[in-house]
Amino acid sequence: MTETATGTASGVYLIRGAAILGGDAEDLLIRDGVIAERGAGLSAEGATVIEAAGLVALPGMVDIHTHLREPGREDAETVETGTRAAALGGYTAVHAMANSNPVADTAGVVEQVHSLGRAAGWVDVRPVGAVTVGLAGEQLAELGAMADSRAQVRVFSDDGICVHDPVLMRRALEYVKAFDGVVAQHAQEPRLTAGAQMNEGAVSAVLGLAGWPAVAEESIIARDVLLAQHVGSRLHVCHVSTAGSVEIVRWAKERGINVTAEVTPHHLLLTDELVRSYDPVYKVNPPLRTDADVQALRAGLADGTIDVVGTDHAPHPSEHKECEWAQAAMGMTGLETALSVVQETMIETGLMTWADFARVTSTVPAAIGRVADQGRPLDAGEPANVILVDPAARWTVDPHKMATMGRNSPFAGKELPGAVVATFFKGHPTVLDGKLNTPYRYAADPAGAGSN
Repeated sequence: MTETATGTASGVYLIRGAAILGGDAEDLLIRDGVIAERGAGLSAEGATVIEAAGLVALPGMVDIHTHLREPGREDAETVETGTRAAALGGYTAVHAMANSNPVADTAGVVEQVHSLGRAAGWVDVRPVGAVTVGLAGEQLAELGAMADSRAQVRVFSDDGICVHDPVLMRRALEYVKAFDGVVAQHAQEPRLTAGAQMNEGAVSAVLGLAGWPAVAEESIIARDVLLAQHVGSRLHVCHVSTAGSVEIVRWAKERGINVTAEVTPHHLLLTDELVRSYDPVYKVNPPLRTDADVQALRAGLADGTIDVVGTDHAPHPSEHKECEWAQAAMGMTGLETALSVVQETMIETGLMTWADFARVTSTVPAAIGRVADQGRPLDAGEPANVILVDPAARWTVDPHKMATMGRNSPFAGKELPGAVVATFFKGHPTVLDGKLNTPYRYAADPAGAGSN
């Protein structure tokens, strides 16, 4: 795919003939971390040439919902391994959730995660700050200090645990307004899901597993959109999974409430019928739902009710998944399969175009997280966070060949469409020919914090 033109020019790349957002084929010239030119028949002496006929050029993907596990759970994932997986999956930025150990509830911990991301250099790591101290749901964490830190946190979440106290949730929404932050809620009424093992419905009744009712999610979303309206603050709903949740978000948006919502790739494709196997790889929070829910989620993503796709990438050590269902951890990996699953469920079904794909996987998640240099148009003068995708490729998922440490992919053995051929992060190719290349290296500033 690549060849080097005459001479040498560090940091200069000429992408030839890529379909920009799936449209017309054009050239992109990347120099010094930005898109220097866009057009037909471009040339640049000494540039590394990437022949991209048949490939789609897209802005680098931005994941609003990633679990990198570090610090404290390096047996499951590290920032290094997780961001390698992200680059291979077409991501140039990820938001790292706060449920590490120690919890990311102070400026010190979010700055540690931020520094680890910069040291790795594969993608932009944006730490998510906890809403409450220790995720305990009793008192607000250091929201302002995290916002003012070098990590510049703008997304706050107790993901994995619902902020179930309405007074505390109101206070969090009020507090983050001061710095244009957003509270990302894991919508789950805990008393309605105590002991729950899977979606409550026909399959749970047959299997005899404690059911997880849709209303446990929907009731929290309904409460929180009303709180967001009352306060006049931003609310983001994590991993929407039911048809009823889609309708509540749609209702809220029709009334001008400042709410955004995400859906995971696995909730766009998989259903609770898979739980009949009792394979814990299908155990996830929120649980896999019915086919009717899947169709409603796809429709909601297509019409803009659901704003973004978030992976909820949740790697676990094998021993936490290769055990009996009741004892297994909840969660699935997703960074390296997200693009392909969205292509299968949304693009190949005719529900979305590649331009729509860029909106829900890059532009809007970057806007929600207030990441200014991500999700940008592929135009001259813009940051060169770019991916090249081969939409005609087919590949079979093998978790043991992935960069993530987690082997808990629900798509193991499944053939999926689409493959990331190249990822450019800040104009540097972190992935070439579908393989990891080299990370981006930040220049250190005099204070030692580094510079962008």
